Amino acid sequence: MRKKEETVLDFKVDELTNSIKNTVSGDSFPTDISFITTSDLKTITKKKGWLFTWKSELKSPKKEIYKLTIVNNPSIIQGLISLEIKSDHIYIHLIESAPFNKGKQKIYSGIHGNLVAFACKISFQRGHEGNVSFVSKTQLINHYVKSLGAIHFGGRLMIRN
Repeated sequence: MRKKEETVLDFKVDELTNSIKNTVSGDSFPTDISFITTSDLKTITKKKGWLFTWKSELKSPKKEIYKLTIVNNPSIIQGLISLEIKSDHIYIHLIESAPFNKGKQKIYSGIHGNLVAFACKISFQRGHEGNVSFVSKTQLINHYVKSLGAIHFGGRLMIRN
């Protein structure tokens, strides 16, 4: 039996905000987070610039997949997160900004910070005291310590509590 390869996360937290911010105007926009739907999957494809296969994430019964949108604009997905509820914490399998929110020309900042904050909120709601974990790329460990206050737990495992 082939062992499933572990996904290593390499997202950058550009800023922590209560909303997402337009990088040109500086205007802030409040966000909603909700479950993705099968109809959302039509716009979340590698052909459209997404890196991960979110359709297969949605098929996994252990995972909950959420989309980040701007309030009153639910049809444009700003970012996605795949979570698994563990017995004592929330595990982040995947996290990704929409293709138009990546790189130097991104439209909105604060996507990853909002999604990680949401994972912490779910952890509190489930009685896990805000504990969240994920596996990081080695070169980003210090970034997560500084930007999220995460703890390097060993290897590439990061914990945010």
